[in-house]
Amino acid sequence: MIVIPAVDIRGGRCVRLLQGRADAETVYSDDPAAMALRWQDLGARRLHVVDLDGAFTKSPGNTEAIARILAKVKIPIQVGGGIRDEATMEHLFSLGVARVIVGTEAVKNPEMVRRAVKRFPDRIILGIDARDGMVAVEGWVETTQVTAEDLANQYRGLPVAAVNFTDIARDGMHTGVNVEATARFAEATPFPVVASGGVTSIEDIRALKKIEPLGVMGVITGKALYDGTLDLVQALAEAEAAS
Repeated sequence: MIVIPAVDIRGGRCVRLLQGRADAETVYSDDPAAMALRWQDLGARRLHVVDLDGAFTKSPGNTEAIARILAKVKIPIQVGGGIRDEATMEHLFSLGVARVIVGTEAVKNPEMVRRAVKRFPDRIILGIDARDGMVAVEGWVETTQVTAEDLANQYRGLPVAAVNFTDIARDGMHTGVNVEATARFAEATPFPVVASGGVTSIEDIRALKKIEPLGVMGVITGKALYDGTLDLVQALAEAEAAS
């Protein structure tokens, strides 16, 4: 299992939002690239970068900041937020992004996403963000009537790289990861799962490690690292230890 630090960018700065709310922002750095380099230097093997402006405005808003991160770090980065078409994916790949995360369009434009997954095999991650088990889209503003499991299974048989599964209610809240929901999701879906939302301490890493055999291959963490309740070096060692 791998631990993937999150670098969320809004207005060119590194921030975190509680439960994805635009009015609940904490700024951690004016230099996202320096923050990304810090996580790489501490041993991270992948970074999770979110263009929050893109998520809210439906088009990329921090491409320059992402390019600066790519110029600083050598490890792969995955990018999400405002990715609504194949042209945007292609542009991000041309910059050097390893994988892109598609959320809203997986619900609203599944034919395009299926086509893109076939065109870019193992380079597209489904971002499935759930509120009480139901998928939320449009920067988590709109809750659909589609369950997280049903959405993932709509892409069964296609070369999807992974699914990022986020429990919105716990995101940034320091309440602990929803291990039970993550385990149920991993058991019901055909793709590797990366857990997200609520990671607070090393105990969450240990709890997720126990369900790694179900297909949980990674965990994304942001606020816990920035607030110091989780030490990245310790988390990496715990996650990557032999079961």
